[in-house]
Amino acid sequence: MRIPQVIAKDMEKNWSLYLLVLPVIVFYTLFAYKPMYGALIAFKDFSPGRGFAESPWIGFEHFARFFTSPYFARLMRNTFLISFYNLVFGFPAPIILALLLNEVRHSLFKRTVQTITYLPHFVSIIVIAGIIADFSMSSGLFNDIVVLFGGTRSPLLQMPGFFRPMYVVSEIWQQVGWGTIIYLSALSGIDAQLYEAAMIDGAGRFKQLIHITLPSIAPTIVILFILRIGTLLNVGYEKTILLYNPGTYETADIISTYVYRVGILEQNWSYSTAIGLFNSLINFALLLVANRMSRKMSETSLW
Repeated sequence: MRIPQVIAKDMEKNWSLYLLVLPVIVFYTLFAYKPMYGALIAFKDFSPGRGFAESPWIGFEHFARFFTSPYFARLMRNTFLISFYNLVFGFPAPIILALLLNEVRHSLFKRTVQTITYLPHFVSIIVIAGIIADFSMSSGLFNDIVVLFGGTRSPLLQMPGFFRPMYVVSEIWQQVGWGTIIYLSALSGIDAQLYEAAMIDGAGRFKQLIHITLPSIAPTIVILFILRIGTLLNVGYEKTILLYNPGTYETADIISTYVYRVGILEQNWSYSTAIGLFNSLINFALLLVANRMSRKMSETSLW
């Protein structure tokens, strides 16, 4: 039987499942794959008057311009450092919180903590940036704490050295509760008989954590880690744009904010598209490397 016939027979048999997945296929086709055609302008001297077809090809000129730009080193350094700090401190945070919540037996307290930690995820990024800006003022809460410990007041968001820690800490605060959901789901699927057998053998809570809990949720952790690596350079530009200023470009300016300035403010669409495409290619390469390393080191991988 030919492949088209097999597919047609399967669609006839499972038409309800195909109908269920149809909106997802349409969404990604319209908003993920169709716009990829626009990436062609990265290799063209695009002009809205001429359109995609008539704009002249210039090859890799925009990429060479970016690589030789005086901003290239700063953008790559800032993007990698913020992403690295987010990965090192932000990725384990929901795992640790989920493990702690899993040990709580008081259901009301557990639900209360979950609700409190979930809330920041649903707050508008503009509101979050406004709170951070107000707290970081010379008369704000953060400076009150600094003064309490003997420091002096200063406009924290105007100081380049404080931008990265403030960004990473606020990002953890926003996402830690939401990130625990999938880990709590994985924890709920662990067979309770494993813990009972471990208790009979004399294993305490810590040994149960090391020998049962963590190995059981390890595949979930690995998959999410690989996916996180695949978006490593996609630092949230919305918060960065709302918080940074020319005085903090030294540590705050990242690839996505530079694309915003060049593409939207300066209307240099081809150049900004080339930079964004380069960023996506780096993310894709990191995803391939992370998946390959995971497949070699464990039995868990995306493919």
